[in-house]
Amino acid sequence: MNITDIETFHCSDGRRNNIFLQVHTDEGITGVGEPYTIGPDEGVLGVIENMKPWFVGQDASRIEWVLRRARNTLRFPLGQVAWSALSGIEHALWDIAGKAAGVPVYMLLGGKFRDKIRAYSATYDPDADKLAEDALALIDEGYTALKTSPYPPDWRSKPWNQVIREGAHRMEVLRKAVGEEIDIGLDVHATQLEPIRAFQIAEAMAPYRPMFIEEPVRPEQIPSTARLRDQLRVPIATGENLYNLNEFITLFDAQAVDIIQPDLCVCGGIMEGKKIAAAAEANYVTVAPHNPLGLLSTAVSVHFAACIPNFLILEYHGDHAKPKAQFIDDHEPWKPVDGYFQLPTRPGLGMELNLDAIKNNPPIHWNRGFHSYLDGTPAFL
Repeated sequence: MNITDIETFHCSDGRRNNIFLQVHTDEGITGVGEPYTIGPDEGVLGVIENMKPWFVGQDASRIEWVLRRARNTLRFPLGQVAWSALSGIEHALWDIAGKAAGVPVYMLLGGKFRDKIRAYSATYDPDADKLAEDALALIDEGYTALKTSPYPPDWRSKPWNQVIREGAHRMEVLRKAVGEEIDIGLDVHATQLEPIRAFQIAEAMAPYRPMFIEEPVRPEQIPSTARLRDQLRVPIATGENLYNLNEFITLFDAQAVDIIQPDLCVCGGIMEGKKIAAAAEANYVTVAPHNPLGLLSTAVSVHFAACIPNFLILEYHGDHAKPKAQFIDDHEPWKPVDGYFQLPTRPGLGMELNLDAIKNNPPIHWNRGFHSYLDGTPAFL
């Protein structure tokens, strides 16, 4: 069964763009995948178009071989654009393999290790009371875990001591509202350059027993992350900005993390994710995949989470109830029940694209916005 074409689709849900792709074969089986959208999406589309001749005519079942062949011919270390492109293609090849075998993808990866996949949702309202109200609504939906920001509103324009004080109050209000049985993750979002500030904000949150603090410093600051892990009472989570096994090995060698958050749409795909998870297991580290994109990326993450021993929890933003759900046909089964996704039973990834909806919602020009401190210094988003 040989690859005959790779077709890409670019669309917008009105807030953010999505890229989808289909890999076609000469036996009529088509697989779907989702590369990560990084802002300059045209770069990802261009890389896929450039790579297409490397895949067309190749055996679709030789998944690792065709992906490694593409990686090796690029020679230089890959960045997020190339890894996004390869990840989406890899998803589609696994989808093809599952459809050809008549089984869900996780059955080709060692079978299910668990019966269902725990998920957390997120709420980021700047007002502490509204934040607590939104959190209670998520709990009413069945979630037993959620994520938010430790920062108060407009924190970049406030003195640091005020940021810490208001952030702690925000967490106090939230913890009091949801009680002690709900897990709360905190996302610093890699906004801090100074490890001491990351330490101070994490310590201010510690009395409220967070499940983790995510990206307390920039992801490239692995030595600083390692020092923070030694100092903090809060588990450190990171990894959404790391690509491929080698970058995660550097993180493990530094003993810098408690929970890794690989994104299957940019880390290299499902098989690379399995290798990363195995290395994490050897270092007694759990896995909580980063998953902000939509229903297809959620399907990929669910198959991955189903078959690794050290899975912890999956990020999910209620995409079944958002406009982006229209891009997937028959998406109704893809929503958590009582805070868990049931394992899919359809062959492959279990999802097909709604091409009419995709074509009727063209992409928009977008970026992640620009932030600055009071003195005009550019800030991280």
